[in-house]
Amino acid sequence: MRSRILRILAAVVLLGATALAVGGSLEAAGAEVSAAARAPGGPLLLVAAVLANAAGLTLSMLSWRVLVVDGGSRLPMPVAARIFFIGFISKFIPGRIWGVLAHLQLGRDAGVAPERMLSGFGLGLVIGIATGAGAGLLVAPTVLGGYAWALAPLVLLAAAAYARPGWVNRLVALAMRLARRPAVEPGSPRAVRRSILLALASWAVSGLHLWALAVLFGAPAVPSLAVSVGGFALATVAGSLAFVLPDGIGARELVLLAPLAAVMPLSAATAAVIASRLVCVLSEVATTGAALLWARLARPAPPALSRTAVPEGVR
Repeated sequence: MRSRILRILAAVVLLGATALAVGGSLEAAGAEVSAAARAPGGPLLLVAAVLANAAGLTLSMLSWRVLVVDGGSRLPMPVAARIFFIGFISKFIPGRIWGVLAHLQLGRDAGVAPERMLSGFGLGLVIGIATGAGAGLLVAPTVLGGYAWALAPLVLLAAAAYARPGWVNRLVALAMRLARRPAVEPGSPRAVRRSILLALASWAVSGLHLWALAVLFGAPAVPSLAVSVGGFALATVAGSLAFVLPDGIGARELVLLAPLAAVMPLSAATAAVIASRLVCVLSEVATTGAALLWARLARPAPPALSRTAVPEGVR
């Protein structure tokens, strides 16, 4: 009974935080999105933005699942989607711990050991931040101009991490020690490489939502592509590191504004950044709802009660 009450309270808090996030985003970006929807091609670009971010989130889930099943754990795709997205929207509650707790509890219910869930969460977090920072280098030519070559060592470092996945495991181990958290199981080289590739694909696809919005608000299509993809990845990483803020609000917008302002007027860049927040929240909530529905529909039906299995005296 106590566990059931705690689950209900957790669900209420999570739903309340999600509702506040959606309401706040609607209030902040309602005018910008409404004006964009009335522009030529506006509805199509807005729908494309929502779908692009949803697709990027799905790739992120796959990147995480590769790490969880690496140790031989069985985690069906619908169950994995449910665990990942419930943990994901817990970011609307300040503090990173809620996502960890959600993963541990839901993973235990699915038959996955807490150590395996913690390993997937820790490795996935480090890979997500590292690949996001790497994708963020796409903004260097626009922001730094001829000095972009100075970031070449970071590109080589990222390539080395892919070639030698053991570096990623050591980085995770160091991060866990600094955070005074238990050590996690290292990922196999094959799983780490697959997770890195899926994470990079996730950043590339998710960033397309910002590109659609930038074009919608008047940015030139070709110059704004790399800036949108790289800027969104870099800004999301900054928001993730500002874990005391719900969904990194404020930090993400501040980082995202600088590269966009290099390819479009500041007022238009501000409108695109605000609209991006709303598009992301709506796509995250919609994707989470779809994952919950998928998990429910995929749940095996209870076995039918056979007449021969009923004791004679009960008939």
